[in-house]
Amino acid sequence: RDSSLVAVSTGLLQSMTRDEVEAVLAHEVAHVANGDMVTMTLIQGVVNTFVVFFSKVMGYIVDRVVLKNDRDGPGIGYYVTDIICQIIFGLLASIIVAWFSRQREYRADSGAANLLGSQHSMVSALRRLGGLEPGELPKSIQAAGISDKPGLMALFSSHPPIEQRVAALQNWRPG
Repeated sequence: RDSSLVAVSTGLLQSMTRDEVEAVLAHEVAHVANGDMVTMTLIQGVVNTFVVFFSKVMGYIVDRVVLKNDRDGPGIGYYVTDIICQIIFGLLASIIVAWFSRQREYRADSGAANLLGSQHSMVSALRRLGGLEPGELPKSIQAAGISDKPGLMALFSSHPPIEQRVAALQNWRPG
């Protein structure tokens, strides 16, 4: 956190007002101040550890108990079950990590409002971001997964829908 760098693209500078750019920067500074990158890295690491551990356990159970493999080493049941469980548990883990990521976005929005003393610039920046055509978004924003995903895919989104973020900010109180 003590040696972080926040940068903006020329696309962002050209598509937003000065107040909106300040709000976006305050949002990113709030991420840094909250230690979000470290937190997300730790959450991802812990969740991945559980995925691997439980996949191995399930592989062992299927191989030894269900298929009754009594050889010295693991059989095909272990490996197949392990791979299938890693895929399934990995998808479930992605949903958990994405949920935490969406929560940190709300905190960063609130943090930006606190830094600026008002939520108005952040609301304006979010509305502008939500109103842009997908092709006009800077590539760095598209790659960050900020665009809304419909239906079940929303569970895997790292950012909440713009409308929900705006609604949360409209209820913001200085703190």
